[in-house]
Amino acid sequence: MKILQINASARSAGANSTRLADSITARLTAQNPAAVVDLRDLASDPHPVLDEPALGALFTPAEQRTPEQAARVALDDALIAQVQAADAIVLGVPMYNFGVPVQLKTWIDAIARAGVTFRYTANGPEGLLKGKKVYVALARGGLYRDTPADSQTPYLKNVLAFLGMTDVEFIFAEGLAMGAESADKAFAEAEARIDEIFA
Repeated sequence: MKILQINASARSAGANSTRLADSITARLTAQNPAAVVDLRDLASDPHPVLDEPALGALFTPAEQRTPEQAARVALDDALIAQVQAADAIVLGVPMYNFGVPVQLKTWIDAIARAGVTFRYTANGPEGLLKGKKVYVALARGGLYRDTPADSQTPYLKNVLAFLGMTDVEFIFAEGLAMGAESADKAFAEAEARIDEIFA
């Protein structure tokens, strides 16, 4: 088994979302001792944003790209190859201003490529990243689950499904900024959910 863990927090150390993602990956490796874990920390190893030069590179035929354009596309290619090789993907996702971190959006922009990770057909779009199990660890300071203020869950469900990843488990730790007792309860509930998933 190949496990890809993506830490999307802007903090490399001490992030609540990373704590949850680490816990999930530990359970996966406990059940699959021969598993190989590929860890990408988007704080310490940020990916460049999708800007005008990047778009220009992507829409230029490979044989016509400048060395700079080829190098930029190769960065996205590396992320796509990681996802394609993974059997399980663990996403550690904090909530920033009601949305996903820019680090995660940049990663999604890099791996979503027409003709490679999805394609358009006569019946509509088809995701090509099929057969993968995804675990999304969501850490939030307040309480947003199942409310109109939770834009993260529907967005991630939609974009992952668009790419073909429909087997997704969401694990929530909420109320982390509402005092020590609330934070302790949130982590206990999240760990209980992880126990339930891997029982």
